[in-house]
Amino acid sequence: MNQQVMSGEVSIKKPSLALGLTEGIRAMMDLGWYFPYRFFIKHAEKGDGHPVLILPGFMASDMSTIPLRSFIHKLGYKVYGWGEGRNFAHTVYLDLLTQKLERIYDRHREPITIIGWSLGGIYARQLAKQDPSIIRQIIVMGSPVRGVTLSNNARWMYDLLKRSRIITEDIDQELINDIPNAAPVPTTAIYTKEDGVVPWELCLEDEDEWHQNIQVRGSHLGLGVNPLVLQIIYDRLLHDKSDWTYFETQNLVEDLLVNPEPLKA
Repeated sequence: MNQQVMSGEVSIKKPSLALGLTEGIRAMMDLGWYFPYRFFIKHAEKGDGHPVLILPGFMASDMSTIPLRSFIHKLGYKVYGWGEGRNFAHTVYLDLLTQKLERIYDRHREPITIIGWSLGGIYARQLAKQDPSIIRQIIVMGSPVRGVTLSNNARWMYDLLKRSRIITEDIDQELINDIPNAAPVPTTAIYTKEDGVVPWELCLEDEDEWHQNIQVRGSHLGLGVNPLVLQIIYDRLLHDKSDWTYFETQNLVEDLLVNPEPLKA
């Protein structure tokens, strides 16, 4: 039986062992669909060139986001990796990323889109709360914003690193308490019910006119190459605060399979 965790008044099941053990295989399947999608999208409408910062997940580095960054670069945007090596979940990253955002904004003089994968999405939301005036929008993928201290299939790794002193800093309780609060910018939260790393229920925003949850099919580790995710990102990057609206999900799969050219905004 799956272990259960609590989020508020809701009992949430930890991802099953089967989903966790097959994450790698399913991520490779997602990667297999990435390359034909890149072929079909080569004639896509180009973006406006605004800067996009992409943040990796826990224990990942910029290596994990190479396909995603390449895809967004091909669409005509100025793409930045996070540049901090492997993500060991240090809170000091927020200070370093704040400085990086300021440098990017000073260079381009236009608001920045932040895309965060898993833990990277938590950083993205916190950065947007600090200075929403320089943030165009955020897109988070498989980010457990409702339960970062709860059990999931990656928690064993965090605990191991804590014991081995690779991670040595204490958790900032004030930061932890603030994480569930929404960022005051347009936010797209992408999640999959086949997530084998974090409970998908914890990846949901409270929806309103600026916050939308979108479900896709696929693995947690494959979100950055999943064509359904890329289709959503393509569309979202065409919008800013002035015209941001909900992404139409009804025919996402059908449109991708029948007409693989990206959806028009």
